[in-house]
Formats: sequence, C-alpha cells, structure tokens
Amino acid sequence: MLVSEKELTNLKLKSVKSDDLKEFALSFNIKHKGTAGELIKKLIDLSPDKIDSFIRRKYQLRVKNRQKLISDAELIKEVNKVKGINWGVVQGQLDQKIQSEYVRKFYRYEELISGVKDRLYDEITSYVIATWYNHWTTVLIEDHIGLHPRVIPTLKNNFGVDIFFDKQAFDLKTTYLPRGYSIDEAIKNPHVGQTIVCL
Repeated sequence: MLVSEKELTNLKLKSVKSDDLKEFALSFNIKHKGTAGELIKKLIDLSPDKIDSFIRRKYQLRVKNRQKLISDAELIKEVNKVKGINWGVVQGQLDQKIQSEYVRKFYRYEELISGVKDRLYDEITSYVIATWYNHWTTVLIEDHIGLHPRVIPTLKNNFGVDIFFDKQAFDLKTTYLPRGYSIDEAIKNPHVGQTIVCL
C-alpha cells in the first residue's frame, strides 16, 4: 500500500489508542473531548518524527511491561513445549461443532458425556493450545519487528496495518514453514519458495 505522507500520518494516528492519543495531544497543549477522529484532525499536521517518537516510546513500554510478566527467553521456552499443531476444531466453528456433533446428535446423557470425554475434550484442548501458540509466537515476532529502528509499530489494530516500514504501511503476515522444509534450510536458502504478494 503506497500512501502519501498525510495518509501515512493519518494511519499512524489511527493506530494509537484513544487514551494515548489524548495523552499525546496534551503534550502539545491540545485539549480535546470529542471523538478520536476529530482529535486526529487536530494532530495531523504535527511533525511525523514527533508522532513516530511517541508511538515508539509507547510500544517499548508495552513490550517492557509484557517482559516483566515473562521474558522473551522464558516465553520462547514455553512455546517450544508445543511439539505439534493440531487445530482439532476449525477456527470460529466451535459452537457449530458442539451443536452438530454433540448437542443434536446424542439422545442419552451418558452417551453425550462419553462423547465429550472421548473426543471433544481432546479437540478443544488441541484448539486452545494451537491458538495459544499462534498468539504468543505472533507477539514475539511482532515485538522483535516492532522494535527495529526502521519500523514504526501500531498500538492497536488498524484496518489491516500492523507496521510502518520505511514510511509505508504493511499488513504483516507470518506462517508455518512448509512440511519437510527445515529451519536450517530456510536460513541457508531464504529466497527458495519466497512469495511476494502485492495487494
């Protein structure tokens, strides 16, 4: 997504939580009680360097606060306990699965309980582990990238924008390595299988 400097500034300000936006405005003696959109209009002409500096400072604080709870090394150790990903349930379809395969299928209470214990418990456990793993590995990756000096991170979800790199907005996507393609191979041959999709 190639955007103008003003559009870029607007996207950056939209990536700041409302309370943080108000704090930023107050540092320039701009008081505001309206919507975040109205406040952004008042801040849009500020120096991009000042906006970037504020966002970086807030992001670094967020990362440090998370690291007080669990260090990167400890978090990596925890996620490495997951030996394989088995979703068990299609993301977003847990209720539908419970309804179709348990609630509406079993007439007898004992059969329902047996089915839940025999299959559903393991499927839900697998699903929770997979989503937990995805969440925390994404946090580690985004924290690492977000702290890079050429990157301005976002402080909240912002319409498909995760980072700003070299003055452009990017929607960061991560994925698993293809089956049979090792980490060592990926490091030795980073160009193999590389796909760039421009939307």
